[in-house]
Amino acid sequence: MDRLGLDTLDLYLIHWEQPRQDKYVDSWKALIELQKRGRVKSIGVSNFTPEGLQRIIDETGVVPAINQVELHPFFNQLELRDFNASKGILTQAWSPLGQGGELLANSVIAEVAAKHGASPAQVVIAWHLATGNVVIPKSVTESRIQENFAALGLILDAADIEAINGLDRGNEGRIGPDPAVSDFA
Repeated sequence: MDRLGLDTLDLYLIHWEQPRQDKYVDSWKALIELQKRGRVKSIGVSNFTPEGLQRIIDETGVVPAINQVELHPFFNQLELRDFNASKGILTQAWSPLGQGGELLANSVIAEVAAKHGASPAQVVIAWHLATGNVVIPKSVTESRIQENFAALGLILDAADIEAINGLDRGNEGRIGPDPAVSDFA
């Protein structure tokens, strides 16, 4: 925090569960202590499974504010999103555009984009917002940042959302490691 020049952080996350190391409950307890001392306003997790979430809640009584996970139309994690919602945990998408490429060239996304006079990226961002996800797409290009921001005004109808939901490939759509088995020691 000294390097950041801050007395208080807005949000602090445990980045990976790392189940084989079995230290995430202790890490969660440390974040709880930081929050109690006023050093952190909100605490959350990243890449946690329902089982890992339930364990930290059961063992500490403290529910994370947010669970940041890989999430895009090819890997929409409906069960995890439902679990998060049932506990009052926000779901934030990392890699919300599925790293672009294939997802943004998908015919379903293209059809919805054409219907609304929007870009494929705007359609995917609007889908995230319509399904209740926190989404912060990465870009360093000013024009893309502006394009992404314009997605806030794009309202998808139920048919659009259903069509995009139909793109889910389950674990086959995953880009990153599986949190249930990944350890980075």
